[in-house]
Amino acid sequence: MASIARCLRAARPALPTLARSSVPQPISRLSTIRAFSASTIRPVRKYTKDHEWVDLSADNKTGVIGISEYAAEALGDVVYVELPEKGKAVKAGDAIGAVESVKSAADINAPISCKITDVNFLLEEKPATINQVPEDDSHGGGWIAKVTVDEQGVKDLEALMDVEEYKTFTAGEDAEH
Repeated sequence: MASIARCLRAARPALPTLARSSVPQPISRLSTIRAFSASTIRPVRKYTKDHEWVDLSADNKTGVIGISEYAAEALGDVVYVELPEKGKAVKAGDAIGAVESVKSAADINAPISCKITDVNFLLEEKPATINQVPEDDSHGGGWIAKVTVDEQGVKDLEALMDVEEYKTFTAGEDAEH
């Protein structure tokens, strides 16, 4: 991160340097320098009691589905992932795929009503990606499917747990075992 900041400082002269320039600079030139901002709008991530997560975009139209880090650790080394079918419309709780590990197998359920628009084919070749980065929704991450969401899907989201609620829920599960 520090190297990015150094590059930005080198690429943009400081305001005092512009003011000391031997060539007169119009005031409007100074006002064209814009501040750099690295803030991003994070999608809303919610979890199910079955240990799936969904990231819903800010416009509530698209999302990404995966299994939680807690589930990946509980499963152990994942050896096979059955991916959902592209184009399939599902309701909250419907099975959309499965994960098999050296310890057990588990269904992957849709956390909300949605339509599958893309699947992570990397998981067919490298199923262990789920163990390494289960909650990463970027290229190369362990996400399962990308989806479009309708009004029902947005309503389904309200019943899911946020990050803090999910941590409390999993802590309770750990205490039971």
